[in-house]
Amino acid sequence: MSAPESFFAAVGGEPTFRKLVGKFYEGIATDPLLRPMYPEEDLGPATERMTLFLMQYWGGPSTYSETRGHPRLRMRHAPFRVGPAERDAWLTHMRAAVDSLALPEEQHTMLWDYLERAAYFMVNSD
Repeated sequence: MSAPESFFAAVGGEPTFRKLVGKFYEGIATDPLLRPMYPEEDLGPATERMTLFLMQYWGGPSTYSETRGHPRLRMRHAPFRVGPAERDAWLTHMRAAVDSLALPEEQHTMLWDYLERAAYFMVNSD
């Protein structure tokens, strides 16, 4: 018997997650509400952090934890005001990114449901 395939492997592994996050940050780069939340001139470091986090979360390599420790998502986002408008803008860009993958419906739904819950969890102000 073999172990069940991880979601990470089932959707295509690292290339799929790099495509997802790359597309997401294309939207962030031009978003007047969200772009100021990324203080680095280049979005490359943020792109890499999110890619590593999502790959690990979905069953890929544990590089994120090895290099950054526990994700502590709420703590890491606490310095930024994340209200409903920011959440909705984030979800708009993430929806475009998820849709760009053209995943089978079951995988698309699993990924989107997680990302939507995560976005609502990050809200820290009215």
